[in-house]
Amino acid sequence: MHLKLSVIVPAYNEAAYIYNILLRIHEVKLLHNMQQEIVVVDDHSTDDTGLQVQLFREHYPAAQLRYIRHDVNRGKGAALRTGIHAASGDFIVIQDADLEYDPEEFNLLLAPALAGKADVVYGSRFRGHQPHRILFFWHTIGNKFLTFVSNMCTNLNLTDMETCYKLFRSNVIKGVQLKENRFGFEPEVTAKISRIPGIRIYEVGISYYGRTYREGKKINYKDGFRAIYCILKYNFLNG
Repeated sequence: MHLKLSVIVPAYNEAAYIYNILLRIHEVKLLHNMQQEIVVVDDHSTDDTGLQVQLFREHYPAAQLRYIRHDVNRGKGAALRTGIHAASGDFIVIQDADLEYDPEEFNLLLAPALAGKADVVYGSRFRGHQPHRILFFWHTIGNKFLTFVSNMCTNLNLTDMETCYKLFRSNVIKGVQLKENRFGFEPEVTAKISRIPGIRIYEVGISYYGRTYREGKKINYKDGFRAIYCILKYNFLNG
């Protein structure tokens, strides 16, 4: 019996990118000939995101693709909860709908999990020798600061808590009660998995092809303040 990887793709107004990222996910050859399903959660986009997903489905009918659309815009964290609940794979990985992360690197995340060493694997943009697009100084400092504060609270030694690329054994992440609707998902899930007895968390270096705000990047300084709040809330207030 083959294992299966569920790829959760939260999407909001990503019509310009969603077709290409779905194609790249579909073309990945996973370790050990693993099966793959793609779960797209459209967070009530107002552009042609859904139309592009349907176009991909028509062009690649062999792809195991589920499309779920929220009836109102609820935020990335809410979209991830929907996707995690719907996923049927043995492992779950998060893939943003843009082109900032390379799906070919799923295998880097899968390797320690398939070797029986890891329950959770983070893909770090600050480790390894893979290519990284040079963009925002203060955004990088902000990410490292949030990771530092999170590590102080969780006693982990991550280098990139805010990374999109997080892979989980399904039974682990499905057992975590998540609440954040926007970009607070990252500190919340990190705080909560760090408290699971015996959890094995690994980190691997990944590449990063970041977007500018003109190209569609959505996170901003307000989300940074929310992240600090979430770090404190979910580490000390049992949120």
